[in-house]
Amino acid sequence: MTSIALRRLGHNIRILERSPTPLLHDQGAGIVAGGEIPTFMEEYDRTKTQYTVTSKQRLYLDKKGNITQKENKQQHMTSWDVIYHICRANFDRNQSSYTNSNALYDLPQEGKSVYQHGIAVTEVVEDGEGVKVSFKSTLAGEENEKPQVTKADFVIIADGSSSKIRKLLCPSSPERTYAGYVAFRGTIPEGELSKEAEAVFVGKFPFYHSEYTQILGYTIPNQGAVAPGNRLINWVWYVNVEGDSNEYRKIMTDTSGTTHRLTLPAGGHMLPEVWEAQKANAIAMLPPQFAELVNKTKNPFVQAITDLEPPADKKCWLLGGKAVLVGDALAGFRPHTAASTAQAALHALMLARMFGGKLDKEEYQNEVIDFATRLQNQGVVLGNRSQFGDHPLAD
Repeated sequence: MTSIALRRLGHNIRILERSPTPLLHDQGAGIVAGGEIPTFMEEYDRTKTQYTVTSKQRLYLDKKGNITQKENKQQHMTSWDVIYHICRANFDRNQSSYTNSNALYDLPQEGKSVYQHGIAVTEVVEDGEGVKVSFKSTLAGEENEKPQVTKADFVIIADGSSSKIRKLLCPSSPERTYAGYVAFRGTIPEGELSKEAEAVFVGKFPFYHSEYTQILGYTIPNQGAVAPGNRLINWVWYVNVEGDSNEYRKIMTDTSGTTHRLTLPAGGHMLPEVWEAQKANAIAMLPPQFAELVNKTKNPFVQAITDLEPPADKKCWLLGGKAVLVGDALAGFRPHTAASTAQAALHALMLARMFGGKLDKEEYQNEVIDFATRLQNQGVVLGNRSQFGDHPLAD
């Protein structure tokens, strides 16, 4: 998002992507398209792709599946893969089935775009008027090659909540910490829903709260398809698990025997005994509509819920203002806020304003740090109330 906004202002942008694949792998994750996301898409998406499904009502269910409360609240739902492919199309015209990349155009004053995958940045240091960036390959067979160096006028640090560059440049900043619970996640095709499940999931945003657990679900696009009947139902189930327990290690161990630290990816990697136990738990613990979703899911995955506070000095600018922390590298929110992608959009929009001379660095910093601090704290309150406290809607 940031690269698109700055390229449109005439800056030449080079993305150094750590992933060894040309396209990032979809985690099958749904996103609530709130905050600054619609503003960013309206201003910068030249494909004009329809990227959301509208939810018109929030529902709260009891254990038997009865609706106990309704809120008429319109929200727009999307998915990680749709947003990613739209952004790639606008940045470097990457072709996909999600968008019409042939409709894209560049204006003469716009900068060049380069997307390089398979690169791990190892060092970022000031170098005269600019910045020197050292990196090495992450591609198979090239890991031991000599590091390379490139120079830039400005560096955008966007390497996520486990940002290695943030740790390198801000060693005193707070570490990413485990919050004490995980999110089991998955999707099923809309057409596989029973009539009972369809009544609460299609066009609606249902929740179920019980002691130390919460599950929610909503409709999202299916590889860009937004027509009724062709979409996916996305669900997220929060479950308390001690981080140093055998249970946590087993949940995070894939079928090849590798134990992952924070995310067990989708794609059939979950141990069969873990998934069978979770499906049985769903039948015993959840409303029947949610239990149906869980039991019909083919490729579940798991994410550890974590916290990352903004830097201790409340600064986003590094290297004398020649580098900036953006997105999750600045602050990582719990998903209850539905604000991580909105934060990325906010940073892109505001950096464009700053580079366009409409606000200064201090004004930019004050606003993004305030947003990050508020939403990070809000996520902790919401998550702890849900998983460890007395939620007012708990069964």
